[in-house]
Amino acid sequence: MVRDPRMVFDQLFGVGTSAEQRALRRKADRSILDWISTEMTSLKSTLGPADRMRFDDYTESIREIERRITRIEQQNLNGEVRELPLAPIGVPDNWTEHVKLMFDLQVIAFTANITRVSAIKMSRDVSGRTFPESGVTAGFHSASHHGENPQRLAQYSQINKYHISTLAYLVEKLKKTEDGDGSLLDHSLIVYGSPMGDSNLHNHKRVPMILVGHAGGRLKGHQHVMAADGTPAANMYLTLLHRLGINDESFGDSTGELGL
Repeated sequence: MVRDPRMVFDQLFGVGTSAEQRALRRKADRSILDWISTEMTSLKSTLGPADRMRFDDYTESIREIERRITRIEQQNLNGEVRELPLAPIGVPDNWTEHVKLMFDLQVIAFTANITRVSAIKMSRDVSGRTFPESGVTAGFHSASHHGENPQRLAQYSQINKYHISTLAYLVEKLKKTEDGDGSLLDHSLIVYGSPMGDSNLHNHKRVPMILVGHAGGRLKGHQHVMAADGTPAANMYLTLLHRLGINDESFGDSTGELGL
């Protein structure tokens, strides 16, 4: 698991083959794009108007991500006490800012076809971190063990609403990014969910999952599927694999496809 946006950026774009080389590049205070400006100019001269516009949007997205990472690093080096003193220097103290930056790195990787698959964990399972932006002061893990107390249940619900609200940011980014005959959202499949249905009991029954995107036309939207009790979650994954052209007969403890 890589949580430092700078490290993700360097891995995506191959900026230096060692930590020392990457540090030297950052010390030069230049964008990665500045090192290939001649090649960029040459490439743009071969493109039509629409592709030039897409190219400019893409490169500006890279510059904007670089600026944000640099600003966070400078802010964390100013000597002030950090809320997350043990976090890497490129990790912002603000959780929403961190998640959005990681989402943007995923989108830029999909846009450039650097990868087709990416996973993000929104928080550590046993984290006691608080999320004041949610309006709740209780720590996440303690709130998850609510003991069916209505007040603590409400707090836990509020934290989860805050977490899931960031998903809209990723969806909107994908929706606004052109990709072939549609958008990245049209051609993507986002699976968002939790490993537990009842965190108080560490129970993985009735696990809630959200599917977003049309997977290149292979999935329809606007559905709410209520699976029968005892249906393995693996049935959903098996169904998605089949829709994506992977014809495995089983997945985990699957018993068949789920009606999507």
